[in-house]
Amino acid sequence: MPEREGGLSRRQFLTTAAAGAAAAFVSCRVAARSATARAAGPPNVVLILADDLGYNGVGVQGCTDIPTPSIDAIAAAGTRFTSGYVTCPVCSPTRAGLMTGRYQQRFGHEFNPGPEAGPEFGIARDEVLLPERLRSLGYATGMFGKWHLGDREGFLPTDRGFDEFYGFLGGAHQYIARQATAAPILRGTEPVEETRYLTDAIAAEASDFIQRHRDRPFFLYVPFNAVHTPMQAVRKYVTRFPGIADQKRRTHAAMLAAMDDGIGRIVGTLRDRGLEDNTLIFFLSDNGGPTGANTSSNAPLRGVKGQVWDGGIRIPYMIQWKGHVPAGKVDDRPLSSLDIHHTAVVAAGGTVAPEWKLDGVDLVPLIAGDDTTTPPQQRLFWRFGANQKAVRDGDMKLVWQATETPALYDLAADIGESRDLSAEQPEKVDELRNVLDEWNAELMEPRWQRQGGNARPAAGNVRGRAGRAERATG
Repeated sequence: MPEREGGLSRRQFLTTAAAGAAAAFVSCRVAARSATARAAGPPNVVLILADDLGYNGVGVQGCTDIPTPSIDAIAAAGTRFTSGYVTCPVCSPTRAGLMTGRYQQRFGHEFNPGPEAGPEFGIARDEVLLPERLRSLGYATGMFGKWHLGDREGFLPTDRGFDEFYGFLGGAHQYIARQATAAPILRGTEPVEETRYLTDAIAAEASDFIQRHRDRPFFLYVPFNAVHTPMQAVRKYVTRFPGIADQKRRTHAAMLAAMDDGIGRIVGTLRDRGLEDNTLIFFLSDNGGPTGANTSSNAPLRGVKGQVWDGGIRIPYMIQWKGHVPAGKVDDRPLSSLDIHHTAVVAAGGTVAPEWKLDGVDLVPLIAGDDTTTPPQQRLFWRFGANQKAVRDGDMKLVWQATETPALYDLAADIGESRDLSAEQPEKVDELRNVLDEWNAELMEPRWQRQGGNARPAAGNVRGRAGRAERATG
């Protein structure tokens, strides 16, 4: 070694280097102790939402041409639910139910916003959102991605329980900075100039949130806009799929790969900081895939986004929480995205009060045991305008999909909803029609009409006249 290093004598240099190494060692020990101490406290909650990802959209669900190792790893480390549902076949209503833990029709949030929604659009102000509940329990709260739940003062993410927000307010957004767009990317309420590919930016911002809040419990909500249109990808992802000849499918693959990489980055940050074992992770899609728009697949289900066939509402759904949720388990009992709110609050040490009137349940005790037959909820319901309604009761599902009379299916024997049993089981049809009528009578009229039309729900019952199928975007 030279006699002097950067102006220091050899002895000074060695002493300084040794001190630095010792400090780094102490810092690592402190960080390790901090992570260990945090592991004994309330879990972090990470909710990752894909956009327009079909039931068959990832490897562990059956997709063969697009590898999704990071999403598949969540299923391997946790439990995958093959009968997981959302509450609507389009974006905004599903998100309203997800954030409140209540059927969104209870507070009039039945449709995506059209031009007639006006200043009313957004989750009703008297509804309490999951970030508000977790923040009251001492959690840092951050959201990174697509909101689609209100774009005016009083309805913004930072008005509804999120300490931090990075993303956009509408139903869709350009992924590439050079594409012209009227809607800004916001940090809080301030527009930012973003040059990164949007999926990469969302993942990076979410990972940074983890780094900055690693010493306290946090709720991290990451609603990616991938794989929603517009179909835009950057070269570093497109070149991974030279074997996919169809250009739209290749772009879809690239968009999905970017999201999968981003999820890997988020979970990797948890792991690197010693937080993964004490983090409750949810992954799901907001609705079924719009196959024609983005090549997503809902196989073997019937239907697509915008319909209450299972292809529009049954989605990839996974939960990881090491030591609490079984690893590598596949569970076919039907459950709802509504359950996430209730489950997260209880896991965080909160108590769900009866006056909250949540429609979801706490999933952890139901999936952690050996019972694989008792469903978390006996019945799940859907209403999307006057002409689309459904109820699932165990394995049986009654469906109105733009038809005058309902159809009845046994999903255990007929996952593709191809054989109508209504003529063979009229008593079951009457039973489910009645329970759906009772549920429907509890709901509000929509606070705004659907995007692209003015279909209204049948008042007080589910026996209205048939009409055109609901159309939805966003």
